[in-house]
Amino acid sequence: MARNKSVRKPAPKSRAAKKAAPNRAAKKPPVKRAVNKKAASRTAAGPLGRARVAGTGELDQYFLKDYEARQVFSFLGVRTLKELEEFSPEQIIDRLTAPMVQTVTRIRKALAFQNRCLAGDAKFAVEFKKQMLASLK
Repeated sequence: MARNKSVRKPAPKSRAAKKAAPNRAAKKPPVKRAVNKKAASRTAAGPLGRARVAGTGELDQYFLKDYEARQVFSFLGVRTLKELEEFSPEQIIDRLTAPMVQTVTRIRKALAFQNRCLAGDAKFAVEFKKQMLASLK
């Protein structure tokens, strides 16, 4: 005898399932909330990670034993970490060395005016004397 192959019929859907199926397609996609860019940037840690100290912290507290660093901070006129972070290393070096360069230039000119020069600086003295004589004529 040959067996009849029985084909399973899918179970009938309940009434609730039949009603829910059309509603699923009719649902609106969830609304995306606008992210405040300022808030996102505050929470972003950046390449260094989260800061270990507050930006409003006094520099004197963090560099208590480093006298030279505190002198640099007072010369730059900064008191907090945030103020210090506004400068690049090159800017700090330029601001620190500019008065020394100006002072050495004044010394060279004063010596050249008296027919004197620093070691290896005779060329500057001669050029300066020529400029002084040309400006007097």
